[in-house]
Amino acid sequence: MHEIEPYYNWRHLYTAEEDEDSPFYGREYSEFEFSNTVYNYYIHPQWDEFGSRTLYMKLLFADYELNYAIIELIGEWNDAVENDIMQMKREVIDLMIPKGIYKFILITENVLNFHSSDQDYYEEWYDDIKDEGGWIVSINMPEQTQYDFQRSHIDRYIKLFENPNWRTYQPQHFFQMVDNQMLRLDAI
Repeated sequence: MHEIEPYYNWRHLYTAEEDEDSPFYGREYSEFEFSNTVYNYYIHPQWDEFGSRTLYMKLLFADYELNYAIIELIGEWNDAVENDIMQMKREVIDLMIPKGIYKFILITENVLNFHSSDQDYYEEWYDDIKDEGGWIVSINMPEQTQYDFQRSHIDRYIKLFENPNWRTYQPQHFFQMVDNQMLRLDAI
């Protein structure tokens, strides 16, 4: 797992640690000191911790004019024991919404498991953004993780999409494609 880095080809366009509106503003990273783990396996030091011991993230891109953020996740999404959604909501999402972010793309291809608890924080997150036309989309969640997400009915709040080629897009084109898919869903 230590070789899985957050997607880095947009770093010339955006870095969260240099964005004064980012929850990760001012963070410093080591390329050599591995300290965070998932399942006792070290993960790359570029991943950001936000209060969970099993789930880490990287804010890949934020556009405050078009009101969206692209966040990549790695690890185990464990609401049953770690209450990861509460941690993410309080430590990251609640800081981004007042800055004008209400459309969230979550890259979840490295989310290995999902363990559910209640839906309160998902519902709260959705309620916080829906009046602004906001949404939450998960991209490329592994099949077994999708199964648990759907079984817990979390897909009411977070839409599950597949796009194996998302890395070939610039962030604004990727966002536009996802936004168009959400507009089509809303039209149905």
